[in-house]
Amino acid sequence: MTTYKGHPPEKAETAGRSVTPGKLTLAQILEILAGGRLPLRVTAYDGSSAGPMDAPLGLELKTPRGTTYLATGRGDLGLARAYIAGDLAVHGVHPGDPYELLKALAGELVFTLPSPRVTASILRSIGARHLRPIAPPPQEGSPRWRRAVGGLRHSKIRDAEAIHHHYDVSNSFYEWVLGPSMTYTCACYPDPEVSLNEAQENKYRLVFEKLRLGPGDRLLDVGCGWGGMVRYAARRGVAATGVTLSEQQAAWARQEIVEEGLTALAQVRHGDYRDVAETGFDAVSSIGLLEHIGVRNYPSYFGFLQSRLRPGGLLLNHCITRPDNRSEPSTRGFIDRYVFPDGELAGSGRVISSAQDVGLEVVHDENLRLHYALTLRDWCGNLVEHWDEAVADVGLHTAKVWGLYMAGSRLAFETGGIQLHQILAVKPEADGDAGDLPLRPWWTP
Repeated sequence: MTTYKGHPPEKAETAGRSVTPGKLTLAQILEILAGGRLPLRVTAYDGSSAGPMDAPLGLELKTPRGTTYLATGRGDLGLARAYIAGDLAVHGVHPGDPYELLKALAGELVFTLPSPRVTASILRSIGARHLRPIAPPPQEGSPRWRRAVGGLRHSKIRDAEAIHHHYDVSNSFYEWVLGPSMTYTCACYPDPEVSLNEAQENKYRLVFEKLRLGPGDRLLDVGCGWGGMVRYAARRGVAATGVTLSEQQAAWARQEIVEEGLTALAQVRHGDYRDVAETGFDAVSSIGLLEHIGVRNYPSYFGFLQSRLRPGGLLLNHCITRPDNRSEPSTRGFIDRYVFPDGELAGSGRVISSAQDVGLEVVHDENLRLHYALTLRDWCGNLVEHWDEAVADVGLHTAKVWGLYMAGSRLAFETGGIQLHQILAVKPEADGDAGDLPLRPWWTP
């Protein structure tokens, strides 16, 4: 995202004028902070403007409330608040896919830290009233400390509420964004130009083959979403059980199971994965669940999944990760307040260590980072195509949240800020043997 450098000289050249301490326009303030190198056109309600006149992309600060959001929000939260509330408008991009604007900001905008004298002038120009926090847009979730009233983080009650916040938006909305596959996890593209639906089908094929599933086997899919993996496996003769905390997802999946005639082999339950009582599964798939678990709960998570497997059974964990194992394992700011409450990410090394520490033997790890960037590209394309229907269904503010979140996530995957790892592990036999696994990978890439 935006980076910062040391403060510039006492005077900064903005739009051809020498800026000295005193009353500054909003555009002048932004240009000072950007060191005179704005990559897009900025206009403000006070009549000021900055940046290239012919820039194809632009930001428009429309209201004093937007100034307050920008001045008081930490990190990306202030910009998100102003944009979602309608106080900050974007030009040159569609709200369903503001990727190009975010890319320009992330790649070319370098904020400088002004000298104390210029900083004081900026604060006087903004005014004290804009430096006092105000209520955020109603779409914003509570801060983490306030959520504690609803239970401890990652308790069953609080996890259910977090999942409800994100996944129970509207099945119709997800159908427009995700397309026919109704799959809200990273696809696997054999070619960048194949359709999203083909790429999602290919992802399920890859998981199915890695787990060495065949007719008569039993699969447990935790965090199963709308049942895509469950139905894929059942069509191939596998008895598949899925579980999701989202009631709307479970209802949609059950209807699809009936319509496809898969009731003899497939079932989707509405509930917590920790309530699955059956054991002896040949394989367990977890596709996009670990992000909601909480890093401190990794040992119990992997321990539980291992306990559901038969000796020699395989586990595939597919999750978003950080690019290192040193960063604080948490998600904050815009993502935490608007998208994934209580979500946490850790490095793939932390994930692998946690699986190994409960006795699982990790046999393969694969990074699908660039595949997720392509997936998000296509989800944004779907949102743009169905923008009017989406706005009518969930409202303009929520639709804007999704466009911003998906476009920003695409950029993060492209630049390596986050990754996607598929980790395959086996539950050893009592004597430590890994069973009859082939010597080399047995699946088609």
